[in-house]
Order: sequence, then structure tokens, then C-alpha cells
Amino acid sequence: MVMRYYESKEGLFAAAADFDLMLPDLSTLPPAAMGEGLVRHFLARWEGPGAGDELPALLRAAATHPRARARAAEIFEQQVAPAIASATATARAPETAALIGAQIVGLAFTRYVLRLPAVAALDPETIVSRVGATVQALLDGEPGNTRQA
Repeated sequence: MVMRYYESKEGLFAAAADFDLMLPDLSTLPPAAMGEGLVRHFLARWEGPGAGDELPALLRAAATHPRARARAAEIFEQQVAPAIASATATARAPETAALIGAQIVGLAFTRYVLRLPAVAALDPETIVSRVGATVQALLDGEPGNTRQA
């Protein structure tokens, strides 16, 4: 029955598990600290005390299973998008949430699923600083780096 309805144990897990990202209320952080605060939260959620394998398992399953992908999209819509909307201008909240989601999911996938050595070896504070600056720029609506090479 698992194979018939969910294609795999991972698909069943993704459909059944409760994923609470426990996102902080970004509006309680100083505006200039929201990016680092969000990245720090995600790293703590994935690596800190009590962190399990449920989020990497969801990412693995979502890459190949439609039900898991739908569950990941649901989590984004119900948890991530509203948290970002509370921290940014309403008109660009969906765009900002999508771009921040891409940053966070990309980091998670390369660090915890693919375990790319260059990403897995990064010190958490380096990640908070560098990825946090990118997330902060997205929250602030800053344009990308236009520096000439």
C-alpha cells in the first residue's frame, strides 16, 4: 500500500510528518539583523540540539516524489512566506519569500542532502555572515552587486 499511494517510504514520511520550522517572528529583530537571524535559525534547526533528519529527508523525497514536493510547497506557503511577509514590504513579499526560500533550500540541499564537501565544511558563523548578508539584501530590496570585474 505504501508503494501504491506514496511511491516509497520517503513519500509516506513526507506526507505524514509534521514539519514545524519554528520560524522566529522577524519583526522582533532589529531590521538590519533579520537576514542573519533567519539563517542562524535555520542552521540551529538543522544542526542544533534536537535537530533530526526530518528536514533533509523531506528535501531528498521532494526531489523525486510529487507528494513530497507538494508537502514542501505547502510548508513554504504556510510557514516561510508569512514569516517573510511580516518582515518586508507587502508588494514584494512573494518575490522576496521565493528568493529567500531558494537561498535556504539551496544551502540545505547542498549541505545536508548532497553533503558537498566545500559546503559541508563551512563554519556555521561563515554561513550566517555570508548567506545572512544575501538574505538581508533580499529583505531590504537591495539590487545585486553591479561591480565591474
